Amino acid sequence: MNILFASSEAVPFAKTGGLADVSSSLPSALSRLGHKVRLIIPAYREALQSGIPIEDLGIEFEIPIGNQMVKGSLLESRLPGSGVPVILVRQDHYFDRSGIYNFQGEDFSDNCERFVFFSRAVLETVELLKWEIDILHSNDWQTGLVPVYQDVLYREKPRYTRIATLHTIHNLAYQGVFWHWDMVLTGIDWKYFTFDKMEFYGKLNLLKSGIVFAKGISTVSSRYADEIQTSEYGCGLEPVLQYRHQDLRGILNGIDTDHWNPANDKYLAAPFSTADVFEKKPLCKAALQQTMQLPRRPEAPIFAMVGRLAYQKGVDLILETIPDWVQNHGVQYYILGTGDRGTEESFQELQRKFPENVAIRLEFSDALAHQIEAGADMFLMPSRYEPCGLNQMYSQLYGTVPIVRETGGLADTVIDVEEGSIAGGTANGFSFSGDWPHDFNRTIWRALHCYLENPALWRSIMLNGMRQDWSWANSAKHYVDYYEELLVE
Repeated sequence: MNILFASSEAVPFAKTGGLADVSSSLPSALSRLGHKVRLIIPAYREALQSGIPIEDLGIEFEIPIGNQMVKGSLLESRLPGSGVPVILVRQDHYFDRSGIYNFQGEDFSDNCERFVFFSRAVLETVELLKWEIDILHSNDWQTGLVPVYQDVLYREKPRYTRIATLHTIHNLAYQGVFWHWDMVLTGIDWKYFTFDKMEFYGKLNLLKSGIVFAKGISTVSSRYADEIQTSEYGCGLEPVLQYRHQDLRGILNGIDTDHWNPANDKYLAAPFSTADVFEKKPLCKAALQQTMQLPRRPEAPIFAMVGRLAYQKGVDLILETIPDWVQNHGVQYYILGTGDRGTEESFQELQRKFPENVAIRLEFSDALAHQIEAGADMFLMPSRYEPCGLNQMYSQLYGTVPIVRETGGLADTVIDVEEGSIAGGTANGFSFSGDWPHDFNRTIWRALHCYLENPALWRSIMLNGMRQDWSWANSAKHYVDYYEELLVE
């Protein structure tokens, strides 16, 4: 198949979140399966300064934006490690900025205009470069107009007649909602500004537009696909998703098992595998305690969290329960990430109050993230919603048992320790379904009791997690199956 993957960000060119990881890993995995894949992204300042070789193709074009014509040009590069071609759409007024979507916490006021331009440039590039495309795969609100343009403005053109579109929802909470007069910028007829197409409570909704017009829709886990059709998780779009439920697929994200592999991880004091994890992981634990400047106590259970310190991630539950587990059970906590000022200060206050048990690093460090995954005993993810989640997968591969709230991708990847899963040899973590500190505490207690009182069962839980296949190779096959289904219809 010929696949064009359109995204607003991709590692290593530009990144704000998990979309960037998917946008490099999935095209690479599809390429390894023998498909011809191309990736197209904006030429941000960050991308142009990434140090990756980028060639100017000498191809210029114009896009109608409202009542004006805006010029752009095409650059080309490759994804390191896979050689997948990357087209970068250059338009310096839109993309040569500090920040991708915002600066110093404020969204750019012309974000709609910027991604109208990019989305239409995706379609124009197909003709400019004379591509034969089978699947046009767009992602999130930033490319939500790609399926609209394909269906409304380009479908009847010779090079576009057989293209099937797939739009992936990575996080439904971010929808690209703009005032209704931005509809003029799109060049799409006002007849499409209706409740069943592009309009959303009087405004233009780019994610909704992609969901409505794409031939197929996917999201990043099976459970999340079900959840977003409910009022609790649907963010106002649940009626649209319910209407299109037959076209919605939940396909779990994969992880980069070259970068996340405890057997050859350059950041670890003692790399390990299932063969020697019980000898080597304690060395990683000791090294982590030393790095984080907490007492080297091999008997102390280590709880960890890496990620955004946000309400969505359940950090309020973690904050509320730390004092009890520290004071009464001697647990050590290792927290890596950033959040709003109030949350950061709350964690810092706990660190001051319990200097021998709580270590906080308000930053992002890839090296430290790996060291925490390898050195911790348990990983905390009490997320209120989690479309997919990656850290629970990293944790399992590193023999660190996840404690999660049963939602989204966490529910799809963590099998709770209970009588049936123990007997079946599938238990790989602990989960709970409530939303209160006592629900979280009860699950922590189950995990801690197992850790302290049943080491044989604990070791089997660790090994079950380490043997999981969360690679992109597995996930990419599911995408290929859906691509083929879309092409047959």
